[in-house]
Amino acid sequence: MSRNPIKQLAGETAIYGLSTVVARVLNFFFVPLYTRMLSTAHYGTVTELNAYIAVLLVLLTMGLETGCFRFANKHPKPNEVFSSALTTVLAFSMLFFGLCTLFAHPVANLLGYNGYSNCIVYMGAILAIDSTTSILFARLRFEGKAAKFALFKTIKIVGELAGNLGLFLLLPAYLLRHPDSFMLRFVSATPDFSYVLLAILFSGVLLLFLFIPQFVKKGNFCLYPALWKTMMVYSFPLMLAQLPGILNDTVDRVMFRFFIPQGLDWHAQLGIFQANVKLAVLMTLFIQMFRFAAEPFFFAQAKEREGRELYAKVLNYFTALCVFIFLGVLLYIDVIGLILGRDFRGGLSVVPIMLFANLLLGMSFNVSIWYKLSGRTSYALYITSAGLLVTLFVNIFFMPRFGYMAAAWGHLLSYAVILGLNVVLGQKHYPVPYQWTRIGSYLGAGLALWVASLMLPAMPLAVKMAVHTLIICGYAIFVWRWERINLSK
Repeated sequence: MSRNPIKQLAGETAIYGLSTVVARVLNFFFVPLYTRMLSTAHYGTVTELNAYIAVLLVLLTMGLETGCFRFANKHPKPNEVFSSALTTVLAFSMLFFGLCTLFAHPVANLLGYNGYSNCIVYMGAILAIDSTTSILFARLRFEGKAAKFALFKTIKIVGELAGNLGLFLLLPAYLLRHPDSFMLRFVSATPDFSYVLLAILFSGVLLLFLFIPQFVKKGNFCLYPALWKTMMVYSFPLMLAQLPGILNDTVDRVMFRFFIPQGLDWHAQLGIFQANVKLAVLMTLFIQMFRFAAEPFFFAQAKEREGRELYAKVLNYFTALCVFIFLGVLLYIDVIGLILGRDFRGGLSVVPIMLFANLLLGMSFNVSIWYKLSGRTSYALYITSAGLLVTLFVNIFFMPRFGYMAAAWGHLLSYAVILGLNVVLGQKHYPVPYQWTRIGSYLGAGLALWVASLMLPAMPLAVKMAVHTLIICGYAIFVWRWERINLSK
């Protein structure tokens, strides 16, 4: 008997999600650590540098992760597909690391971080490791080795946690007792943003050791010219499409430097914004763990007769769960907000906007499968570019007046445009019978219940949390009854 594909997707999502949950939960411990050990300005600097890393990672992987799934499912020798991708990414990432090392000092000065040239070297090493291991992780996903994938991801984040705890909690006292320590060549005597980068680098090196057996595997570093050319023709447009996409997610972090209202420290404002964005972690957590399992699932189901009906069902369940998370975070925000250091809590107003923005982004990922399955990957460039233009417009014209609130609204409006374009173009080129009335009912119910919670009179915190729990239960009952109605038709 064949396995139910929806259950298979759910099972793989749970396994991939295990590592992602552990990673995000442990990563979440960094938020109270950073917002208490770092100033708002230093946390803003970490955010800016991480934005550069995110954009450059897209360039260095060149869309080959998705390209591997596309061609490994068709090519008689999948090893040749992954070998060509790994060789390409490794060569370019090592070249990039060499350039970072060579020009570290002038780049640091250009960014205004004089004396921190070591951080540019750290960034180059982090990017070289992450881009290379992304192909190795893609192979694990293709081979269905979800448990190994989860284990490696978990070990990496545990290593990053250990690095952060050691650097922030133990190293300053050690350096105070040993002012001539060699560690001062790598980090400052007191905690700053260099500590964060060094901890990330430490976890990446640890991950490389885990992948050594796969590195030495025979045939891992062979390039097959004809196959490589075909893969790049498919993958390069995806990279170009991902570039405005990742810019859309991160460009506002760089724009703080230029457009934040006069008289405010842009580093500090960026730090406050980013810390509060982190409170939307449960939404981004679910979306990320879903994406790990969904991409290979979508490609595999494209061969099945009822594949498109399955895509529609997946979006129904996905949206219902995202709205549940949306309500869960906002209705307990009085407690969740205490995770942040006191200096960062003034930005809690961005949380509901970013939660809903991420919900729309997750829906867009589901709907955007049309251009990957139909081979019309060039459309992705136009769609994400349109979203980027919305982000740039909102931030350029409104950030000088409204500060980080403009950045939050920029994300929401941009993701709404991306979702809308994907729906319209997808139904034209690769129709999927999405049930928009049902999806709209979930979104409408979630927003209505949240607004209703804001209109409740003041009450003790314990009573308020109990009432909000009843509201969440009400939403769960609504979804359950709606599902029963649809199943009975």
